[in-house]
Amino acid sequence: MKKVLLAINFDEGLYNFRKELLEALLENGCEVHIAVPFGDYTERLKAMGCCLHDTALRRRGMNPLQELALLSRYRKILRQVRPDVVLTYTIKPNIYMGFLCGRYQIPYMPTITGLGTAMEGEGFLQKGVSVLYRAALRRAAVVFFQNTANEKIFRKRKIAPGRHRMLPGSGVNLEHFTYQEFPEDEEAGFLFISRIMEEKGIEEYLDAAQAVKRRHPRTRFRILGFLEDGYRGRERLERLQKEGIVEFAGSVEDVIPYIRDSQCTVHPSWYPEGMSNVCLESAACGRAVITTDRPGCRETIQDKRSGLLVRERDSRDLTDKIEYFLSLSPRERRQMGICGRQYMERRFDRKIVIRTYIEAVREITKQKDGGHKK
Repeated sequence: MKKVLLAINFDEGLYNFRKELLEALLENGCEVHIAVPFGDYTERLKAMGCCLHDTALRRRGMNPLQELALLSRYRKILRQVRPDVVLTYTIKPNIYMGFLCGRYQIPYMPTITGLGTAMEGEGFLQKGVSVLYRAALRRAAVVFFQNTANEKIFRKRKIAPGRHRMLPGSGVNLEHFTYQEFPEDEEAGFLFISRIMEEKGIEEYLDAAQAVKRRHPRTRFRILGFLEDGYRGRERLERLQKEGIVEFAGSVEDVIPYIRDSQCTVHPSWYPEGMSNVCLESAACGRAVITTDRPGCRETIQDKRSGLLVRERDSRDLTDKIEYFLSLSPRERRQMGICGRQYMERRFDRKIVIRTYIEAVREITKQKDGGHKK
């Protein structure tokens, strides 16, 4: 039985976006191990049949002692599990596991789920992360990307050249996120789904909600997501909720009922996305999407067919695009959602992603077995 180890920074993201991959690995007879900070979804992952290894990982932390402790923890897990192949996601697991797998000659497949603010910008931090990535991915068997812009940056910086492969993001489970009948309300309901942080475009959404509500008072603006510790707009969000401008429901486990009751999802993110799952899931449910004209977002829609693109950090442009959507007839709004669903079926079915990973695992473990036989 092949041992597959996955390393990631968040158990909820792993369960929501890669549960089907875990199921496929288990069905193919693999022993699946996961290195992840324990959280609310740990028991669900264990119930699937996965072996979990708790890792103290702080996504935004830069404390040297904590980072060395994480590296040491990864080393201990590798020695304990002795995996046949390692799959990693997000910056720290990608880099730290890359160094260790290269040292211990363990086949390793990182997925670039977005560059992160440190990698995308200019300056010392960006250069430092690039150097670390170049060294860590030097012996990677294959590096998966979720959008071509990220891949071009790695190619330009000569990071793991010749071993790049493209995925349609994490894909979307079309059997779970099924087409939802379009609401018949004359006035549209808009929905924001994300972690509540400036980089996800929450301030622009609030600006647009205030402007649009003055002219279309019956329009609804809902918000789903948990408040990040560093978010500085809590007081404003609470005030606008009291004034009836927005409806904040917090973090919810099932977003489908909220998508069903809306006519359009608004995702004005300027965060370095790999591929926006919010956009994929909303489009799969047959809803128009208004999102940012930047990598990881623009790929999820067909502009003016299944949704609308807006300039990043531009509240006025977002307001104009929401006003344009409101000017459409209910039939035209519904047709946008239908086009979005068809686009997901053609290009973003999660089965494509699973098949690509499973084939890569088989190929790599086969090569490893061949090497051992020699």
